[in-house]
Amino acid sequence: MRALVTGGAGFIGSTLVDRLLAEGHSVDVVDNLSSGKLANLADARSNRDHDLTIHQIDIREPGVAELIERRNPDVVFHLAAQADVRVSVSDPVLDASINVIGSLHVLEGARRAGADKVVFASSGGTIYGEPDVSALPVPETAPLRPESPYGITKRVFTDYLNAYRLLHNLEFTSLALGNVYGPRQDPHGEAGVVSIFAGKLLAGEPCTIFGDGEQTRDFVFVDDVVDAFVRAATRGGGLLFNIGTSTEVSVNALYASMAAAAGVSAPAVYAPARAGELNRIALDAGKAKIHLGWESWTTLDDGTRAVIEWTRSTGG
Repeated sequence: MRALVTGGAGFIGSTLVDRLLAEGHSVDVVDNLSSGKLANLADARSNRDHDLTIHQIDIREPGVAELIERRNPDVVFHLAAQADVRVSVSDPVLDASINVIGSLHVLEGARRAGADKVVFASSGGTIYGEPDVSALPVPETAPLRPESPYGITKRVFTDYLNAYRLLHNLEFTSLALGNVYGPRQDPHGEAGVVSIFAGKLLAGEPCTIFGDGEQTRDFVFVDDVVDAFVRAATRGGGLLFNIGTSTEVSVNALYASMAAAAGVSAPAVYAPARAGELNRIALDAGKAKIHLGWESWTTLDDGTRAVIEWTRSTGG
Protein backbone atom coordinates (compact mmCIF):
# COMPACT_ATOMS: atom_id res chain seq x y z
CA MET A 1 0.00 0.00 0.00
CA ARG A 2 1.14 3.54 -0.73
CA ALA A 3 -0.02 5.68 2.17
CA LEU A 4 0.03 9.42 2.69
CA VAL A 5 -0.20 10.77 6.24
CA THR A 6 -0.99 14.43 6.84
CA GLY A 7 0.32 15.56 10.20
CA GLY A 8 2.74 12.66 9.95
CA ALA A 9 5.44 14.32 12.06
CA GLY A 10 3.06 14.81 14.96
CA PHE A 11 2.48 12.71 18.02
CA ILE A 12 -0.18 10.36 16.61
CA GLY A 13 0.86 10.76 12.99
CA SER A 14 4.49 9.74 13.50
CA THR A 15 3.42 6.70 15.51
CA LEU A 16 1.15 5.75 12.61
CA VAL A 17 4.00 6.28 10.15
CA ASP A 18 6.22 3.92 12.17
CA ARG A 19 3.51 1.26 12.13
CA LEU A 20 2.91 1.57 8.38
CA LEU A 21 6.63 1.39 7.58
CA ALA A 22 7.07 -1.60 9.88
CA GLU A 23 4.40 -3.38 7.86
CA GLY A 24 6.28 -2.67 4.62
CA HIS A 25 4.12 0.12 3.21
CA SER A 26 5.39 3.14 1.31
CA VAL A 27 4.65 6.37 3.17
CA ASP A 28 4.51 10.06 2.27
CA VAL A 29 4.35 12.52 5.16
CA VAL A 30 2.75 15.94 4.71
CA ASP A 31 3.46 18.27 7.63
CA ASN A 32 4.27 21.97 8.00
CA LEU A 33 6.26 21.18 11.18
CA SER A 34 4.49 23.92 13.14
CA SER A 35 3.81 21.44 15.93
CA GLY A 36 5.11 18.19 14.45
CA LYS A 37 8.81 17.42 14.78
CA LEU A 38 11.27 15.70 12.48
CA ALA A 39 12.70 14.16 15.64
CA ASN A 40 9.52 12.08 15.88
CA LEU A 41 10.50 10.48 12.56
CA ALA A 42 14.19 10.03 13.39
CA ASP A 43 14.02 6.24 13.62
CA ALA A 44 11.91 6.00 10.48
CA ARG A 45 14.31 8.20 8.52
CA SER A 46 17.40 6.33 9.70
CA ASN A 47 16.24 2.99 8.30
CA ARG A 48 17.39 2.70 4.69
CA ASP A 49 14.88 -0.06 4.05
CA HIS A 50 11.97 2.31 4.61
CA ASP A 51 10.23 3.95 1.66
CA LEU A 52 9.55 7.29 3.34
CA THR A 53 9.27 10.76 1.81
CA ILE A 54 8.63 13.89 3.87
CA HIS A 55 7.01 17.00 2.39
CA GLN A 56 7.11 20.19 4.46
CA ILE A 57 4.00 22.05 3.37
CA ASP A 58 0.93 23.57 5.01
CA ILE A 59 -2.38 21.97 4.04
CA ARG A 60 -3.82 25.47 3.59
CA GLU A 61 -1.66 25.82 0.49
CA PRO A 62 -3.56 24.87 -2.69
CA GLY A 63 -0.42 23.08 -3.87
CA VAL A 64 -1.19 20.30 -1.39
CA ALA A 65 -3.81 18.92 -3.78
CA GLU A 66 -1.29 18.79 -6.61
CA LEU A 67 1.27 17.15 -4.33
CA ILE A 68 -1.15 14.42 -3.28
CA GLU A 69 -2.22 13.85 -6.87
CA ARG A 70 1.42 13.50 -7.90
CA ARG A 71 2.28 11.09 -5.07
CA ASN A 72 -0.72 8.94 -6.00
CA PRO A 73 -1.51 7.31 -2.61
CA ASP A 74 -3.87 4.39 -2.19
CA VAL A 75 -4.97 5.63 1.23
CA VAL A 76 -4.80 9.11 2.74
CA PHE A 77 -4.69 9.26 6.53
CA HIS A 78 -5.75 12.81 7.38
CA LEU A 79 -4.53 13.85 10.84
CA ALA A 80 -3.24 17.39 10.23
CA ALA A 81 -5.35 19.89 12.15
CA GLN A 82 -5.59 22.91 14.41
CA ALA A 83 -6.40 20.84 17.47
CA ASP A 84 -6.66 23.33 20.34
CA VAL A 85 -10.26 23.96 21.41
CA ARG A 86 -9.37 27.25 23.07
CA VAL A 87 -7.58 28.52 19.96
CA SER A 88 -10.69 27.65 17.95
CA VAL A 89 -12.77 29.79 20.30
CA SER A 90 -10.39 32.76 20.22
CA ASP A 91 -9.69 32.52 16.46
CA PRO A 92 -12.41 30.53 14.68
CA VAL A 93 -11.32 31.84 11.27
CA LEU A 94 -7.86 30.36 11.72
CA ASP A 95 -9.42 27.13 12.94
CA ALA A 96 -11.70 26.87 9.89
CA SER A 97 -8.93 27.83 7.47
CA ILE A 98 -6.97 24.76 8.57
CA ASN A 99 -9.64 22.25 9.55
CA VAL A 100 -12.10 22.98 6.74
CA ILE A 101 -10.30 24.70 3.84
CA GLY A 102 -7.02 22.88 4.41
CA SER A 103 -8.84 19.58 4.79
CA LEU A 104 -10.68 20.22 1.52
CA HIS A 105 -7.33 20.64 -0.22
CA VAL A 106 -6.40 17.20 1.12
CA LEU A 107 -9.72 15.73 0.03
CA GLU A 108 -9.39 17.21 -3.44
CA GLY A 109 -5.91 15.76 -3.73
CA ALA A 110 -7.19 12.32 -2.76
CA ARG A 111 -9.97 12.59 -5.33
CA ARG A 112 -7.64 13.70 -8.10
CA ALA A 113 -5.17 10.95 -7.23
CA GLY A 114 -7.90 8.32 -7.49
CA ALA A 115 -7.18 7.20 -3.93
CA ASP A 116 -9.14 4.27 -2.60
CA LYS A 117 -9.90 5.85 0.74
CA VAL A 118 -9.49 8.70 3.23
CA VAL A 119 -9.23 7.83 6.93
CA PHE A 120 -10.03 10.93 8.98
CA ALA A 121 -9.12 11.83 12.55
CA SER A 122 -12.28 13.28 14.06
CA SER A 123 -12.81 14.18 17.73
CA GLY A 124 -14.91 12.10 20.08
CA GLY A 125 -14.35 14.69 22.79
CA THR A 126 -16.00 17.55 20.91
CA ILE A 127 -18.43 16.45 18.19
CA TYR A 128 -21.05 15.26 20.68
CA GLY A 129 -20.88 18.37 22.86
CA GLU A 130 -21.72 17.90 26.53
CA PRO A 131 -23.44 14.49 26.51
CA ASP A 132 -26.28 13.36 28.74
CA VAL A 133 -24.40 11.63 31.57
CA SER A 134 -27.13 9.01 31.79
CA ALA A 135 -26.18 7.94 28.25
CA LEU A 136 -22.46 7.46 28.90
CA PRO A 137 -20.49 5.97 27.27
CA VAL A 138 -21.80 7.97 24.31
CA PRO A 139 -22.54 5.97 21.12
CA GLU A 140 -22.16 7.15 17.53
CA THR A 141 -25.97 7.44 17.32
CA ALA A 142 -25.90 10.34 19.79
CA PRO A 143 -26.71 13.77 18.33
CA LEU A 144 -23.72 15.70 17.03
CA ARG A 145 -23.89 18.96 18.98
CA PRO A 146 -20.40 20.43 19.09
CA GLU A 147 -20.03 23.42 21.40
CA SER A 148 -16.74 24.76 20.02
CA PRO A 149 -15.61 25.88 16.56
CA TYR A 150 -13.09 23.02 16.62
CA GLY A 151 -15.85 20.45 17.11
CA ILE A 152 -17.92 22.12 14.40
CA THR A 153 -15.10 21.80 11.87
CA LYS A 154 -14.77 18.10 12.63
CA ARG A 155 -18.49 17.57 12.11
CA VAL A 156 -18.51 19.68 8.94
CA PHE A 157 -15.63 17.81 7.35
CA THR A 158 -17.37 14.49 7.93
CA ASP A 159 -20.26 15.96 5.89
CA TYR A 160 -17.77 16.71 3.11
CA LEU A 161 -16.48 13.15 3.28
CA ASN A 162 -20.02 11.85 2.86
CA ALA A 163 -20.54 14.17 -0.12
CA TYR A 164 -17.33 13.07 -1.83
CA ARG A 165 -18.30 9.46 -1.28
CA LEU A 166 -21.62 10.07 -3.06
CA LEU A 167 -20.33 12.40 -5.79
CA HIS A 168 -16.90 10.93 -6.53
CA ASN A 169 -16.98 7.38 -5.13
CA LEU A 170 -14.16 8.27 -2.74
CA GLU A 171 -14.46 5.96 0.26
CA PHE A 172 -13.80 7.16 3.81
CA THR A 173 -13.82 6.13 7.44
CA SER A 174 -14.01 8.72 10.23
CA LEU A 175 -12.53 7.96 13.64
CA ALA A 176 -13.85 9.95 16.62
CA LEU A 177 -10.86 9.78 18.92
CA GLY A 178 -10.96 9.90 22.71
CA ASN A 179 -8.23 11.64 24.72
CA VAL A 180 -5.19 10.13 23.04
CA TYR A 181 -1.99 9.98 25.06
CA GLY A 182 1.39 8.30 24.84
CA PRO A 183 5.10 8.79 24.08
CA ARG A 184 6.00 11.76 21.83
CA GLN A 185 3.13 13.90 23.07
CA ASP A 186 4.60 17.31 23.83
CA PRO A 187 4.30 18.19 27.55
CA HIS A 188 4.84 21.88 26.79
CA GLY A 189 2.08 24.22 25.72
CA GLU A 190 -1.37 22.91 24.88
CA ALA A 191 -0.76 19.19 25.15
CA GLY A 192 -2.73 16.38 26.72
CA VAL A 193 -2.98 16.29 30.48
CA VAL A 194 -1.11 12.96 30.70
CA SER A 195 1.95 14.40 28.99
CA ILE A 196 1.78 17.61 31.01
CA PHE A 197 1.56 15.71 34.29
CA ALA A 198 4.49 13.47 33.30
CA GLY A 199 6.72 16.44 32.51
CA LYS A 200 5.90 18.25 35.73
CA LEU A 201 6.10 15.19 37.97
CA LEU A 202 9.57 14.34 36.70
CA ALA A 203 10.69 17.96 37.00
CA GLY A 204 9.53 18.10 40.61
CA GLU A 205 6.99 20.79 39.76
CA PRO A 206 3.40 20.91 41.06
CA CYS A 207 0.67 19.66 38.72
CA THR A 208 -2.36 21.90 38.31
CA ILE A 209 -5.85 20.45 38.11
CA PHE A 210 -8.47 22.86 36.83
CA GLY A 211 -11.79 22.58 38.64
CA ASP A 212 -12.44 19.93 41.27
CA GLY A 213 -10.73 17.15 39.31
CA GLU A 214 -13.86 15.05 39.11
CA GLN A 215 -14.30 15.83 35.41
CA THR A 216 -13.79 12.69 33.38
CA ARG A 217 -12.13 11.78 30.10
CA ASP A 218 -11.73 8.66 27.98
CA PHE A 219 -7.95 8.20 27.88
CA VAL A 220 -6.84 5.91 25.05
CA PHE A 221 -3.23 4.92 24.33
CA VAL A 222 -1.63 6.01 21.07
CA ASP A 223 -0.60 2.50 19.92
CA ASP A 224 -4.20 1.36 20.28
CA VAL A 225 -5.40 4.36 18.27
CA VAL A 226 -2.87 3.72 15.51
CA ASP A 227 -4.13 0.15 15.27
CA ALA A 228 -7.61 1.54 14.61
CA PHE A 229 -6.28 3.73 11.78
CA VAL A 230 -4.53 0.78 10.14
CA ARG A 231 -7.65 -1.37 10.38
CA ALA A 232 -9.78 1.45 8.97
CA ALA A 233 -7.67 1.53 5.81
CA THR A 234 -9.54 -1.55 4.56
CA ARG A 235 -12.69 -1.69 6.70
CA GLY A 236 -15.65 0.38 7.85
CA GLY A 237 -16.34 2.30 4.65
CA GLY A 238 -18.66 5.30 5.02
CA LEU A 239 -18.88 4.98 8.80
CA LEU A 240 -17.97 6.96 11.92
CA PHE A 241 -16.39 5.03 14.78
CA ASN A 242 -15.67 6.01 18.35
CA ILE A 243 -12.11 5.12 19.29
CA GLY A 244 -11.85 5.01 23.07
CA THR A 245 -11.96 2.70 26.04
CA SER A 246 -15.66 3.16 26.91
CA THR A 247 -14.49 4.08 30.42
CA GLU A 248 -14.57 7.36 32.33
CA VAL A 249 -11.46 8.29 34.31
CA SER A 250 -11.43 11.38 36.54
CA VAL A 251 -8.49 13.76 36.42
CA ASN A 252 -8.02 13.14 40.14
CA ALA A 253 -7.71 9.41 39.55
CA LEU A 254 -5.32 10.03 36.67
CA TYR A 255 -3.09 12.18 38.84
CA ALA A 256 -3.07 9.63 41.65
CA SER A 257 -2.00 6.87 39.25
CA MET A 258 0.73 8.94 37.61
CA ALA A 259 2.10 10.37 40.85
CA ALA A 260 2.44 6.84 42.24
CA ALA A 261 4.23 5.68 39.08
CA ALA A 262 6.61 8.65 39.28
CA GLY A 263 7.23 8.15 42.99
CA VAL A 264 5.75 11.54 43.91
CA SER A 265 3.68 11.98 47.06
CA ALA A 266 2.89 15.70 46.74
CA PRO A 267 -0.75 16.56 46.07
CA ALA A 268 -1.91 18.39 42.98
CA VAL A 269 -2.65 22.12 43.00
CA TYR A 270 -6.20 23.15 42.14
CA ALA A 271 -7.21 26.15 40.04
CA PRO A 272 -10.56 27.47 38.78
CA ALA A 273 -12.25 25.41 36.08
CA ARG A 274 -11.65 26.55 32.51
CA ALA A 275 -14.66 27.70 30.55
CA GLY A 276 -15.83 25.58 27.65
CA GLU A 277 -14.36 22.26 28.71
CA LEU A 278 -16.51 19.15 28.97
CA ASN A 279 -17.50 17.87 32.39
CA ARG A 280 -17.77 14.17 31.59
CA ILE A 281 -17.14 12.01 28.53
CA ALA A 282 -16.56 8.39 27.59
CA LEU A 283 -16.97 6.86 24.15
CA ASP A 284 -18.83 3.64 23.41
CA ALA A 285 -16.39 1.77 21.16
CA GLY A 286 -18.61 -1.26 20.54
CA LYS A 287 -19.24 -0.36 16.91
CA ALA A 288 -15.49 -0.34 16.18
CA LYS A 289 -15.21 -3.82 17.65
CA ILE A 290 -17.92 -5.09 15.32
CA HIS A 291 -16.79 -3.42 12.08
CA LEU A 292 -13.04 -2.96 12.54
CA GLY A 293 -12.32 -5.84 14.90
CA TRP A 294 -10.78 -3.19 17.15
CA GLU A 295 -10.74 -2.54 20.86
CA SER A 296 -8.28 -0.85 23.17
CA TRP A 297 -5.96 -3.14 25.11
CA THR A 298 -3.53 -0.86 26.97
CA THR A 299 -4.48 -0.21 30.59
CA LEU A 300 -4.21 3.32 31.96
CA ASP A 301 -1.49 2.28 34.41
CA ASP A 302 0.59 0.65 31.68
CA GLY A 303 0.07 3.55 29.30
CA THR A 304 0.91 6.30 31.76
CA ARG A 305 3.95 4.35 32.93
CA ALA A 306 5.15 4.26 29.30
CA VAL A 307 4.71 8.04 29.05
CA ILE A 308 6.66 8.63 32.26
CA GLU A 309 9.47 6.32 31.11
CA TRP A 310 9.63 8.02 27.71
CA THR A 311 9.60 11.49 29.23
CA ARG A 312 12.39 10.49 31.63
CA SER A 313 14.50 8.96 28.83
CA THR A 314 14.16 11.97 26.53
CA GLY A 315 14.37 14.68 29.15
CA GLY A 316 10.97 15.87 27.90
